[in-house]
Amino acid sequence: MDTKIAAEMESDSSLGARMGNVRWTICALLFAATTLNYMDRQVLGLLKPFIQHSIGMTEVDYGSVVAAFQIAYAVGMLAMGRLIDRVGTRIGYMLVMAIWSLSAMGHALANTVLEFGIARFCLGFGESGNFPVAIKTVAEWFPQKERSLATGIFNSGTNLGAILPFLAVPWVARHFGWHAAFLITGIFSATWIAIWFFMFHIPAEHSRVSAAERKYIIDGITEAPKPSMSWLQLFAHRQAWAFVVGKFLIDPVWWFYLFWLPSFFNSKFHLTLSTLGLPLIIVYTAATVGSIFGGWLPAPFLKMGMPVARARMAAMLVCAFAVIPIFLVAYMNNEWACVGLLSLATASHQGFSANLFTTVSDMFPRNEVASVTGIGGTAGAIGGALIASAAGFTLQYLHTYAPLFFVAASAYLIAWVLIAVLAPGLKRVEIAA
Repeated sequence: MDTKIAAEMESDSSLGARMGNVRWTICALLFAATTLNYMDRQVLGLLKPFIQHSIGMTEVDYGSVVAAFQIAYAVGMLAMGRLIDRVGTRIGYMLVMAIWSLSAMGHALANTVLEFGIARFCLGFGESGNFPVAIKTVAEWFPQKERSLATGIFNSGTNLGAILPFLAVPWVARHFGWHAAFLITGIFSATWIAIWFFMFHIPAEHSRVSAAERKYIIDGITEAPKPSMSWLQLFAHRQAWAFVVGKFLIDPVWWFYLFWLPSFFNSKFHLTLSTLGLPLIIVYTAATVGSIFGGWLPAPFLKMGMPVARARMAAMLVCAFAVIPIFLVAYMNNEWACVGLLSLATASHQGFSANLFTTVSDMFPRNEVASVTGIGGTAGAIGGALIASAAGFTLQYLHTYAPLFFVAASAYLIAWVLIAVLAPGLKRVEIAA
């Protein structure tokens, strides 16, 4: 079957012209939702110097606020993954978008560390639903050979979402105060919810999907319906542990980049809110490219005759090695050299992440994809809470980023080895119908 998949990829472009591409419109909606998701969570990191000065927030305080987000994200991932598997992607996505958007705007009411912690906790709970529902949507709408590319495309919204606040937040903060900056995404979220409500249905019920495209999607999803499993039953499979371990190790690195890169450039190169934009835009633009490129990367390995699982692991290994030089950033004094290494590292993270997400639909039935993704996300959020606390104490008492960048350099290769040991060949979980 893997050889057949590789051969079929060559004829997909001509087939796509005949059957339509509604599935890629759905992917565009996933991209937009993920962009909004990261815009909402990025605003706090960007305004950190403002808020610290305004309310007297210390590095340890900031680490605690971030940890509150991570804890809620961890709890929410378990609840949201199971909920979405029950209510479906159409209702599930609207629900989680509404929760996180209202929570993001709620930051505008905060004036103390405790209030920021509460707002951040609510935001983390709502935002935890994005990836379980998005990965499940990809599993519903795309055949296996297109899933990593679709995941890479929508996952690149994380980087655009990290960039866009630099274009609006500084101006809003200067003219209307930092409280108002937390309100800027509300109108976009409401618009997205309305579009999703009117445009989204599963392929079998979507009026704009042609018979040819529906057949293409269904033929690429070869599994028969399977009975649902409990969390304990999921954990009985080594494949679940492989995904959980991978997320626990690599997600904290991305959280670190997201929440601490603005203050890293501020402290190391004395960049202000108005001058932070260009370096971080470059870094996150590179991450966008890395996400799409990483999603595409298994394709040449497939054309070389590799099975899907081996091609996926090969792509992840390339990304894991590309991250390693990031440990040098802590010792560099050239701003643009740091930007270059950080760009490579964030691009490699997103490439690794796109393929790691896709392993869930490779290994598990569709009706368990959101649940497994949620469990893995919980593990990643727990790791994120740990690194948030560690970063706060490290920066306040050791005044160096070196240990944090060392962790970032080594996490991916360790994750790859453990995934290979726990789930050799990314073997599919077999469940009796």
